[in-house]
Amino acid sequence: MPIVAEKPKNVEYAQDRRSTFAHPLARSILRLAVVLVIAAAISGGWYLARKGFGGRTRARIVEELHRSGVEASIGRLTLNPFRGLVARNVRIFSYQDRTHTLAFISEIVLDINYAAFFHHQPFLNALDVRNAEVTLPLKGPQGKTEQPQLRRFHAHIYFPPEQIFVSQAEGILCGVRVSATGQLIKRADYQPSPPLSEKERQKRLSILRRVVSELQRFSFPNGPPSLQVKFSGDLAQLEDARAEATLQGNLLIRKGYEMRDFVVAGEWSDQTLNISRCEWNDRLGGFAATANWSRRTEAANFQARSSLDLKSVLDAADAGASLADATFNSPPVIDVSGSANFSGERPQLKLIGHAAVDNVAYKNLPLSQCRLEFSWDGERTWLRDIRIRHPTGDLRAEVFEAPNEFRLNIDGPLAPSEVRPFLPPEIQEFLGEWECPRPPVIQLAIRGKDRHPESWQGDGNIALDRTRFRGQWMNNATSKVHFADGAVTYENFHITRDEGVGTGTFTYDFAKHEVRVSNIKANVRPAEVSFWIDPDLPKNVAPYKFHQPPTITANGVYQFHGGTGTRLEINVDAPSGMDYVFLGKTLPFHNIAGRLLFTDDHLQIVDLKGGLFAGNVRGSADISLAHGDPRYQAKLAVDGVDFPRLTDLYYNYKTAHGQLSGTYDFTGFGDDSRAMQGSGKMNVANGDVFAIPVFGPLSGILNLVVPGAGYSIARNATADFTVQKGIIHTENFEVAGKLFSMLGSGDIYFMDDKLDFDVRIDPKGPGILLAPVYKLFEYKGEGSLKNPDWHPKRF
Repeated sequence: MPIVAEKPKNVEYAQDRRSTFAHPLARSILRLAVVLVIAAAISGGWYLARKGFGGRTRARIVEELHRSGVEASIGRLTLNPFRGLVARNVRIFSYQDRTHTLAFISEIVLDINYAAFFHHQPFLNALDVRNAEVTLPLKGPQGKTEQPQLRRFHAHIYFPPEQIFVSQAEGILCGVRVSATGQLIKRADYQPSPPLSEKERQKRLSILRRVVSELQRFSFPNGPPSLQVKFSGDLAQLEDARAEATLQGNLLIRKGYEMRDFVVAGEWSDQTLNISRCEWNDRLGGFAATANWSRRTEAANFQARSSLDLKSVLDAADAGASLADATFNSPPVIDVSGSANFSGERPQLKLIGHAAVDNVAYKNLPLSQCRLEFSWDGERTWLRDIRIRHPTGDLRAEVFEAPNEFRLNIDGPLAPSEVRPFLPPEIQEFLGEWECPRPPVIQLAIRGKDRHPESWQGDGNIALDRTRFRGQWMNNATSKVHFADGAVTYENFHITRDEGVGTGTFTYDFAKHEVRVSNIKANVRPAEVSFWIDPDLPKNVAPYKFHQPPTITANGVYQFHGGTGTRLEINVDAPSGMDYVFLGKTLPFHNIAGRLLFTDDHLQIVDLKGGLFAGNVRGSADISLAHGDPRYQAKLAVDGVDFPRLTDLYYNYKTAHGQLSGTYDFTGFGDDSRAMQGSGKMNVANGDVFAIPVFGPLSGILNLVVPGAGYSIARNATADFTVQKGIIHTENFEVAGKLFSMLGSGDIYFMDDKLDFDVRIDPKGPGILLAPVYKLFEYKGEGSLKNPDWHPKRF
């Protein structure tokens, strides 16, 4: 049997052992490599996600954004395994001037072509912004920076060759949902337009700040309004781009004012802004307007119609002060059109339109069917064809106002109480003193430098029916009216009262606080009509109680409110007489005439002439009108006054006879008779002195001394006297008779009804032989004036 050779078993075993050892080693190495790669990837991803790329990579991204038309800086560039390359803390600058920051964006996802990135080719495909916060730094003129935010901002921006395409960008700015879509061309040879001047930049920022500020004052209870914007154009010529925008809101509220169904639609094309629709409604009516503005010419045109709640609109716009006193019970209807030019330093605005309101009250004055046409060019205002129906009639007016020029024409019935709310406080107070059952008919053409009455001047006519001024009635009045230098002049007025008429010229000067009168002629009651000059004047006229209205002429100036330039001259002629209270008794002058001169706190009466008790009275006086100082001084001269009637008035002596003549210069203090003091002379002629009760007992004494002498009539009496503290004092009282004269001295207490008087008898003719005996008979009178006690002085 042949021998078969077998492979050695130990050789096969060695090879199997080598193979078994190599495979696990390779697998281990591979696993380790995979783990290391994964760890490196995780570590790199963690580092890139947390720490971000270095400055060199950020610089390349910024440069690529610059080439795409976006000027930016990146605070941090990270890699998100799910979102890709993310730029954080991005600041967007003006492409024209990198020093001006336009916005801060929290993060932007960059869609890039990595192959192109590594081959240094244009690599930016798109920008993706999701739920970012965009801050707009708006620096004010005082350096204060406002930072409104565009919240929940989403945007996807593509960068096709030579284009920037915004497929959708939206966010919420100041409560308004803003969305935009469009595209811009960015050519390879793109050159940015020259940077804006600082003035123009500040102007645009000011507009943006104002828009943001106004939006922040609105609230939107029914959800945010939406602003939709579509645009297209060339990045190098943004002014020539085309854009459409529509702002809509269901309910907008500002300071309680509700704007419903708000819509604004506009278009920017060919450097012209065209607002084709601007509408909203409120509780009373609606508003509709259109407008356009050209950037090339800086000119604008607009037209609008409103039936809104005007007062609430102005209150919401912080301009309600002008209508604070107005109450609209129906909405005013306003149609207005106009133009504007903003090319100069100051905008030039022109308006023309029509306004009407059927039911309105101004300061509680009800007005109806108010109509007017108006125009305004920024400097000049013209209100024409004004027609107002008020409680007392229909008023027509016209107003023109320009720099240094004001014109007001009024025609129609107008009660003072109705015009008061429209005038300054001082004139309101003056008109408040008039009561007109039927309104006066007024025609006025007023001219001035401005709307303030102090600058007005003009002319017109006024006619009044029965009217009361300061409580005193006039039946009717007519006058020409002249305005000048803050004063109103009633020229050639004619006033009719029950007792007579008055004519002349009367000026009420509000600026100088004075009344000027000239050529006043009247036969009216002074105590009543003096109220028309000054309410304080009647108390100075009241003591003169005329029996019938005197004839009065007046000229001069009367100042009030503390003025010191008063000089008013009044001539009075009262042929029917007057009553005047003197020393507590009423003197009945049967005629009187005189001249009254009112000066600062003084009344001077000169050329006083009158008839009293069948005699004549002449005199003058200076009376203080100062508050708390009622002093006066006067001079009187009487001639032929019926002495019995005078003594009957003051002392109830009805048996006296004769005529009184004399003079009296005196001073006094108000109604205090004891304060009167003065001096004078008196003469009683053609009388019977012994018929005076105070001297009557002397008749019996004389008859005892010289039988028959007591029945001799003492016809004349003279005396110089002084008056002080209610006492009449004389040192040379003399009574003259045929056979004797009686000399006396002493005091008569006319306020206290008593006397202290000494007399002695001097003989005349044959009786002079008894002179030594007469000197023994000196008598003293004491007691009351009506019942004196005469007794010998030496026994």
